[in-house]
Amino acid sequence: MSSTDKRLCAPTGKAGTARTKTEVRVLKSESELKALAPIISQLRPHFDLNELVARIKIQRKRGYKLAYVVSGEKVLCVAGFVTGYKLAWGKHIYIDDLVTSEEHHSADAGKILMEWFKTYAKENGYETIHLDASVLGFSSHKFYLESGFHIDSHHFSINLID
Repeated sequence: MSSTDKRLCAPTGKAGTARTKTEVRVLKSESELKALAPIISQLRPHFDLNELVARIKIQRKRGYKLAYVVSGEKVLCVAGFVTGYKLAWGKHIYIDDLVTSEEHHSADAGKILMEWFKTYAKENGYETIHLDASVLGFSSHKFYLESGFHIDSHHFSINLID
């Protein structure tokens, strides 16, 4: 197990409150998936929870992983990702889905998870980390740029199913 598979992070909490350890975990069990699905559904609300879980299970068979940030027993942030190798990118991580719980946007969970991804990539010999963001997701653009990402291209797609 890589040291980034379960990494303890700095304690969190406001002044005068109990501080709990925040950690990044990589999904291992179906019970964890059921706890993460409501957070992921905030990014993918067009799926009901059962369909979302079913799709994630299919993707997991093809190498999709979920990393998530917890503080105590609260899930703060979740990211789905795959790893691969491409001519243009070399050995890479592609982050498919990254969402911070609406209740925890100010908890720096996204920053914690991005730092985890950078460490995980370095420890495992990945050359690059990639992701796509909605054209109109200006707050996410700001976050990714502040995290060290660059806008390298436009992503084009075509829907062939009506």
